[in-house]
Amino acid sequence: MVKYFKASLFVVLIVCCCIISNSWAGDRIPVFVSVAPQAYFVQQIGKDRVDVQVLVAPGADPHTYEPKPQQMVALSRARLYFAIGIEFEKAKLGKITAMNPNLTIVHTDHGILKLPMAAHHHHHTDAADDDHAMPHTDKSEKAVSSEMHAEHDHGSRDPHIWLSPPLVMLQARSILTALETIDPAHRSGYEANYQAFMLELIDLDARLRADFDGLQGSSFMVFHPSWGTFAHAYGLRQVSIEIEGKSPKPAQLMALIEHARKSGIKVVFVQPQFSLKSAREISKAINGRVVVVDPLAGDWATQLRKTAEEIKRAFE
Repeated sequence: MVKYFKASLFVVLIVCCCIISNSWAGDRIPVFVSVAPQAYFVQQIGKDRVDVQVLVAPGADPHTYEPKPQQMVALSRARLYFAIGIEFEKAKLGKITAMNPNLTIVHTDHGILKLPMAAHHHHHTDAADDDHAMPHTDKSEKAVSSEMHAEHDHGSRDPHIWLSPPLVMLQARSILTALETIDPAHRSGYEANYQAFMLELIDLDARLRADFDGLQGSSFMVFHPSWGTFAHAYGLRQVSIEIEGKSPKPAQLMALIEHARKSGIKVVFVQPQFSLKSAREISKAINGRVVVVDPLAGDWATQLRKTAEEIKRAFE
């Protein structure tokens, strides 16, 4: 029975490896990212030179995600992993690098001073230092742990840096440097793609600044505080229903309702990865509505523009 189990397990691993091998066709660089928006960034620069896989599946919660066995097999053959500082990376990257010592971890959040997470619903983050450093890469578990400076527990630092176009510009530079380092023969192509992506980001940022011109200081309500970096970039205020990672208690819920009424908030933004219960209670109490926006959408630019339109509409 034991021999049969071992033989079966061996066959499963071989099949998985064959599947992964077929999925990484040609000489494309096998790359992993943590969340779908990162895949968009890498693809804009790498184009057909990269084969990008996303670790956190669509609809899953990145805070508690557990990689599937087939993903672990794929990771054992990957060349690059673009980390962004979300909490599950701290627990998993050490194991991944132990399994694949040839995997290069690129910390795209390196040098980005992240905003504090909102610990209470009324908290608003003021201006933060925008000094940044060049990307850092390593292959050691020790370095991975030490460089992960942004744990995503509330009262700590906000990891949602992919929702701020100015911060995405910095992440794009990290991606460019990593691809040029591992594949110098295609440096000119990466550089051209990077320049085109930068123009896209500059245009998007300019449009969003124009959209929110005159609305600085306006508040919008969310269930989970994913949109702090976006709010900071455009002078807005994010009001979070979730308090220290938990749904509000009755007294806190009443305080949120009162705050929403005083602030004229009529829309509560939620994301598909979380419960709608508290958001619906508040929207009913303020005679408002619930709007679903996805900070983890793979079609990043399109969804960010749509979210911005919804937030602007909420101020009308």
